[in-house]
Amino acid sequence: MSAFKIFHNSRCSKSRQALQILQDSNCDIEIINYLETDLDVSLIKDVLKKLSLKPRDILRTSEQDYKDNNLKEDDFSDDDLIDYMIKHPKLIERPIVIKGHRAVLGRPPENVLELI
Repeated sequence: MSAFKIFHNSRCSKSRQALQILQDSNCDIEIINYLETDLDVSLIKDVLKKLSLKPRDILRTSEQDYKDNNLKEDDFSDDDLIDYMIKHPKLIERPIVIKGHRAVLGRPPENVLELI
């Protein structure tokens, strides 16, 4: 079975549920604690490509960093938003599950079933 990667936050119930689905399916899982991992531009761009989403699509709009930096405004480029995600990883929606060249946002957690 191919390995799965999950961008995981153990304090997030949706992330824990998505991880449990993978574990219950006996998947080979690499857990990436993205809040404790040094992220870089190429990694985030690769994840976005696999998700087929833009940076704004995976921003957590309820986070204080989102509000403090006025990220709601449309005058931020994709690269600007990625830079903010690197500086403030809490801004990244979770969980994100990757298998090969595909990825899904685990909201709801059952979305990960698309990759199994």
